[in-house]
Amino acid sequence: MRTLATAAAAVLLISRIFSGAGAQGPPGQPPGGGRSGQSYPAQQRPLADPAVIERGGTLYGINCRLCHGADLRGGDLGGVNLLRSQLVLNDLDGELIYPVVHNGLNKPGLPPMPPLPIAESDVKAVAAYIHSVAARMAGQGGPPPGPDVELDILVGDAAAGEKFFAANCAACHSATGDLRGVASRYSSPVQLQNAWVAGRGGRGGRGGTAAGESMDAPPPRPPKPVMATITTRDGQRYEGRLDRIDDFLVTIVESDGTRKTFRRNGGGPEVQIADPLEGHRKLLVKYTDKDLHDVTAYLVTLK
Repeated sequence: MRTLATAAAAVLLISRIFSGAGAQGPPGQPPGGGRSGQSYPAQQRPLADPAVIERGGTLYGINCRLCHGADLRGGDLGGVNLLRSQLVLNDLDGELIYPVVHNGLNKPGLPPMPPLPIAESDVKAVAAYIHSVAARMAGQGGPPPGPDVELDILVGDAAAGEKFFAANCAACHSATGDLRGVASRYSSPVQLQNAWVAGRGGRGGRGGTAAGESMDAPPPRPPKPVMATITTRDGQRYEGRLDRIDDFLVTIVESDGTRKTFRRNGGGPEVQIADPLEGHRKLLVKYTDKDLHDVTAYLVTLK
């Protein structure tokens, strides 16, 4: 009875190589080896010795590549995607892969996998190679394999950027005032561009030290809050820092710390908002790619 049950369990496990079933572990728990986006505890495994992985890669190229592809995602003969196979994902050291390689596999609607006369030690090496590929691959949307590439965004015209700045930004910012030396406060043009587009480039922008901003630079001035003026139906005016606003309520904090909330219905109260970053928000729909590159090229010269 136990032998029959064991055999049935093995058949069920092998049949699930193509299915989407599989026990999932705690959500958000990352597997070992650096692969992201998975939550299967069985996938948390250390990488094998580099020599074993290299031997497994060679064996994979000889015995498996034609069916399963050079990238393990399926080849010319219709082999399954090994990076998505539940059996492979839950295999630790070839113990689940070897029975399939040794016995073969036939599943209706898919090309049959014939038995392969490969030693168990070699299958374990192939398994180590497959797991190493899965562990080192980037998650969905990740960069392609290869060395890191640093983008060069200084492709704009600094003179054109200065003209755009004079026409659209000079009313609030000055190259000799709040933006003096702005280029030296950021570690790269990319960080500088991200900061000024978000409204953090000047000394009066919202937020503290931006990512990439030099810690040795003078600290920026405290951010200017969004202010609101509330005028009730009977003519009373209240002014303070805007704390919350939606279709039903508006809340302000007055200079003495008093918090006041007003219900919004019908025609009142009248709400006037003064947001220091309103100009940046209006420009977001106006910028072209050329404008962004030109202004960045200009701001880089302010050292």
